[in-house]
Amino acid sequence: MQAWLKTTLAKLSRKSDVASAILYALGRWNALILYCDDGRVEVDNNAAERALRAVALGRKNYLFAGSDAGGERAAAIYSLIGSAKLHGIDPEAYLTSVMRRIADHPINRIEELLPWKLTPVPSAGLPAQQTQSPSHENSVHNLAIVDTIGK
Repeated sequence: MQAWLKTTLAKLSRKSDVASAILYALGRWNALILYCDDGRVEVDNNAAERALRAVALGRKNYLFAGSDAGGERAAAIYSLIGSAKLHGIDPEAYLTSVMRRIADHPINRIEELLPWKLTPVPSAGLPAQQTQSPSHENSVHNLAIVDTIGK
């Protein structure tokens, strides 16, 4: 393919859009073929694109947080949701659990309610269930979480 790109480039005007695209590809050739030499490298960046999709979709909505304080609160909630996902916890179950506990929880121990302090477990001893949530298409979620504090 590299030989074909070079041959085609020689036939084109350097100012054409196709020539620009070919120069771009040739300039990044090592990165372009890296996946051929290293099986751990993905052919595309779809996983990264999916991870950033929520940010891109909500970008305009985030402008209307109401105030700086509202924006900071929204950022805190988004961070908690992202952390819950990273720790294998269904964000809805996590937030529900925190909302049930927070009123009676001592403020000086609020860090105990962070996602990495909680462990996902199946509800009522049942296996995790398939769900169709917009953020986790066809993914398996554990529907309950339990404290690991003091265990």
